[in-house]
Amino acid sequence: MKVIAFNGSPRKNWNTATILKKALEGAASKGAETELIHLYDFDYKGCCSCFACKTKGGKSYGRCAAVDGLTPILKKVEEADAFILGAPVYMGAVNGAMQAFIERLAFPYLVYDGKQSSLFKKKIMTGLIYTLGANEAQIKQMGFDQPFIIQGMIMKMIFGSSETSGIDVESKTKVRKEVFPKDCEKAFEMGVRLAKNGV
Repeated sequence: MKVIAFNGSPRKNWNTATILKKALEGAASKGAETELIHLYDFDYKGCCSCFACKTKGGKSYGRCAAVDGLTPILKKVEEADAFILGAPVYMGAVNGAMQAFIERLAFPYLVYDGKQSSLFKKKIMTGLIYTLGANEAQIKQMGFDQPFIIQGMIMKMIFGSSETSGIDVESKTKVRKEVFPKDCEKAFEMGVRLAKNGV
């Protein structure tokens, strides 16, 4: 069992990375092999809409034709049994690095057949973790949950299963001391579920 977490934050040791590490600890507690990949370590761009991945019979059908820092990373996803995407929310949406990654990750597997079929060769578990300075009520009030819902639906459609968690990382001392540890526990449990259900 292999579980990969992708950190979309530019910071390698702060909120998003900490939560992802906890999720991987949860997966490891069930015997999973884990890996944390920091997306900011790689040079890449989002989808350029070349549609090479959609050309039936073409050499890139079902996979991204772009060759850059993401090429070996996208190959790792094909070998994984589960993966977790973690990103901060900037300006009401997942940050640019993660959005670009999701475009390149998911779009090549999507089939335009009216049934929303997937070319991904197996069904795997996926998790989405978003960190932001707002609680659940504020997230819904501001409509920030809509992009998360859509991305969760895309992950489920392409890969087979998905669960989403928004983590309130408001910097106030009380929240940091009391809420963040609970969020870390939730992430740990997500990792447990991803590893347990993938066995």
